[in-house]
Amino acid sequence: MIPGYGNRRRFRDLNDQEILALAISSEEDDARIYRSYAERLRAEYPSSAAVFDGMAEEEDRHRQRLIETHRKRFGEVIPLIRREHVAGYYARKPVWLMETMSLEQIRGEAEAMERQAQSFYEIAAQRTSDAATRKLLGDLAAAEAGHQNAAQRLEEKHLHEDARSEEDQTAHRQFLLTWVQPGLAGLMDGSV
Repeated sequence: MIPGYGNRRRFRDLNDQEILALAISSEEDDARIYRSYAERLRAEYPSSAAVFDGMAEEEDRHRQRLIETHRKRFGEVIPLIRREHVAGYYARKPVWLMETMSLEQIRGEAEAMERQAQSFYEIAAQRTSDAATRKLLGDLAAAEAGHQNAAQRLEEKHLHEDARSEEDQTAHRQFLLTWVQPGLAGLMDGSV
């Protein structure tokens, strides 16, 4: 048996309340991740940081809609259920890994997060029997699919051509100073 796997619930065994609770906690986590990306990028890449701030705000709006639906159907108490409690559910990379991620890797990770969230909402919408909840989950699936467009709009607003070019040059310079220059110095002095 895989350690920890036996303690996890299968997604198909979750009821409507647990699906909503999982969606709420996932939106909270994603907003935190986007805010962490923004904070990490703010000093060197302020335009990209603004994009991630906008994405975090969008996740907050999704969370608010989910909480409102939960209140109407199940009351105020939201059960604690997280991604790691569900077998086969997509996992997020630990936030501490972003310290070694390049700007392009962070952007790629954000795109993957949106695709995974879209897939979750599509599957969750099929699993619920309540029409209002199904509509909300379907709307959120469409919103997650549209996040690529929203991210594009945020990039156009905050990351115009000059800003993106400047940020790409900064990222390239950082790569050279972090990896290439020390490697060349090591080759020259014989330590590598």
